[in-house]
Amino acid sequence: SRRSRLCMGADSTDVPEDVGIVIEGCTVLQDLGDVANGCAVLLGLIYCLNLSYPKDLRYTFDFFQKVLMELDGSKLSNKVQVLKNKLLE
Repeated sequence: SRRSRLCMGADSTDVPEDVGIVIEGCTVLQDLGDVANGCAVLLGLIYCLNLSYPKDLRYTFDFFQKVLMELDGSKLSNKVQVLKNKLLE
């Protein structure tokens, strides 16, 4: 049943019911279709609104932007460069 699946956690093949963006507790966008589209839109919002990356997630967003999205990839921090090199081995 759906209830037991929720208790057990999501599976990698599960399709999300909704993908949205929440900034500082406010839902700004919803029904984005899939996680990849949500991530792209999130980076666009951060850029357009001139927001800083959350301090605890700075390197995660850096990796997202510069390695996965290939935006400004020539200016990698040391941590992101090391991770990129390990992924390319």
